[in-house]
Amino acid sequence: MKVTRLELENFRNIGHAVCEPAELTVICGDNGQGKTNLLEAVWLLTGARSFRGAKDAELVRRGCEFAAIEAAAEAGGEERSIRLTVGLPGTARPGRTARLDGADQGRAARLAGVFTAVVFAPGHLSLVKGSPEGRRRFVDAALCQLYPGYLAEYRRYLRVMEQKNALLKHYARTPGADGMLEVYNDQLAEAGQAITARRQTYLETLAPLAAANYEAISRGAERLTLEYRPSFGPEGLRAALEAARAEERRCGFCTVGPHREDVYISLDGQPARSDASQGQQRSAVLAMKLAEAACAQQITGHHPAMLLDDVLSELDEGRQKYLLTRMEGRQVFVTCCDPAAFGRTNGKIVQMRGGRLEERG
Repeated sequence: MKVTRLELENFRNIGHAVCEPAELTVICGDNGQGKTNLLEAVWLLTGARSFRGAKDAELVRRGCEFAAIEAAAEAGGEERSIRLTVGLPGTARPGRTARLDGADQGRAARLAGVFTAVVFAPGHLSLVKGSPEGRRRFVDAALCQLYPGYLAEYRRYLRVMEQKNALLKHYARTPGADGMLEVYNDQLAEAGQAITARRQTYLETLAPLAAANYEAISRGAERLTLEYRPSFGPEGLRAALEAARAEERRCGFCTVGPHREDVYISLDGQPARSDASQGQQRSAVLAMKLAEAACAQQITGHHPAMLLDDVLSELDEGRQKYLLTRMEGRQVFVTCCDPAAFGRTNGKIVQMRGGRLEERG
């Protein structure tokens, strides 16, 4: 998977920019100039939301009604064209919409699976020690790209869960509450069990790849293990929801399902979240992100684009070297303040100043 041309209009602080990325494209510049904005635009070609958690309206340049991202890409020798627009609320086409090879796709989420990418940002370094929500998001972001139907199933689950939570909050004064709860639990069990099964299957592929990466980074010092921990056992989600009925009525919200699950990360059998050093945790995250890229290649047959957002400055020299040696054979976009580390590479270096992109000699 490779972007051969990228054009932005009214995106964040970028009025207009054109870039013809190389195998390695280094985007340098001071903080606040728009380096990450360019990386974010590439990520949006996957059909996913911003990896920075931004709302769609925040992607549009101030004073404008829409932003546009247009890209030419290669995948397996096939040329594809992608145009993604982001409209403000109240405009003719609000939100993120897309065209693929000139054909209207509607919502940008329908681009899932066309262009794949793996992003590694400083915030991801808290993946091990952070909350279960971050680890679930790590898995879900990968699955949404690899299996287009996953996003629809996940949204369906969340929609029903919100309805059930509203019912539980006002259970005592809602006529027919018992019957409504049965319907919601049936729907949650169907969607939720499918989500958990997909996550578990993905972890079965990811875990050995991450373990091998960690062994190489640590030179065999410890053994990394990843384990998906569902919120229900062999009896299934429907039975677990039934068993939790009384507790959920007391709590006023849904306590069982994919939204309560976690990826357990351990080193030599000990919980990495509490027992691992900062260096060990960073090695584990690096191993997981590289495994994510390898999984995408195995499943789709194409190397995903790698987006490294100022992450090298957060890693020591040994981890930097390991990461860069694993980038061969795929397209890489890197942001940094000082491009000196890339002076001896054949990478293309571009400068971002105040939203303006300039190619360096």
